[in-house]
Amino acid sequence: MKILQVFKINYLVVILITIISTLFIVNNNNKFVTASDKSISSVVTVFSYGGNSYRSSRSNGIGSGVIFSDDGYIVTNLHVVSQNKKVAIKLNNGNQYNAKIIGADRNSDIAVLKILPTETLDSINFADSKNLKIGDKVLAIGNPYGIGISVSSGIISATGRDYGNPYLELIQTDAAINPGNSGGALINENGNLIGINTKIFSKTGAYQGIGFAIPSEKVIQVASEIIQYGKVRSVWIGNFRVAIVRFELDKNLLSNGLQVVEMEGEGPLFKKGVGVGDVIYGVNGKDATWKNLTQFLSLAAPGDSIKLEIFTESKKRKVVEIKTSAIKEINLAI
Repeated sequence: MKILQVFKINYLVVILITIISTLFIVNNNNKFVTASDKSISSVVTVFSYGGNSYRSSRSNGIGSGVIFSDDGYIVTNLHVVSQNKKVAIKLNNGNQYNAKIIGADRNSDIAVLKILPTETLDSINFADSKNLKIGDKVLAIGNPYGIGISVSSGIISATGRDYGNPYLELIQTDAAINPGNSGGALINENGNLIGINTKIFSKTGAYQGIGFAIPSEKVIQVASEIIQYGKVRSVWIGNFRVAIVRFELDKNLLSNGLQVVEMEGEGPLFKKGVGVGDVIYGVNGKDATWKNLTQFLSLAAPGDSIKLEIFTESKKRKVVEIKTSAIKEINLAI
């Protein structure tokens, strides 16, 4: 009798687990359906042409883009539209518009286009890319190989990848990204944009499980600058050159840093008393690496502050806080 009761209890537990698992899967799938429905109309196809219009010219390339604002600004990758005089946009509903290239930023591979729509556009909703976690589920939306707007799913595989570009901290994902997806959207489970798909790692040119996206924070910063100024204003803290060194910060303790080897007698850094021979060993609380310094300067807007920890030539420590300026182009080299 007891054995029969135990069997019944175990049987009920199995049924309960099966029901819960099924509900979880259905709910998870429904979240993806809802996210896709929310965002797919905000993703467009980008055609680039060498002629006078998309009606009379042969397309040189097909990529994707994202509706940045409902008044007609579109964000895509620079490599999708570069070296082409004419660009056209095809909305998800099939309507097409000629587009004007407002500006671009080569460091981030972002370009902003403008169309004059005769209809209401669905602009994308943005999520905060600072809160991303490895393992978060994502969807990639774009037009792979020109076959039409498509959706693929995956997870965030890593964050903070530079993949040959020290100015970016790219999101890595295993959601399928193929040629034509460039400029399309990487969204979270809520249907909000966390990045712009930009490149893949592949030995064949096709999907191999490693794709990269530009974080939404960077997309907003660059696109907003281009819309307002027609370009990204480079910040400037002085004209100087640095060399990577190992030095003795404390007795018997070697540290890495960036030693100033050349400095022009002007600019915010010079005015704060930093000179040739001084070593920068901290950048906003992080180690002073070339990557950390250039990444901050690429993300900063004029007027932002950067805090540098300095080990002077006279073996003293000091902290200087500098406001970036847009007066001159930055000129850093190692």
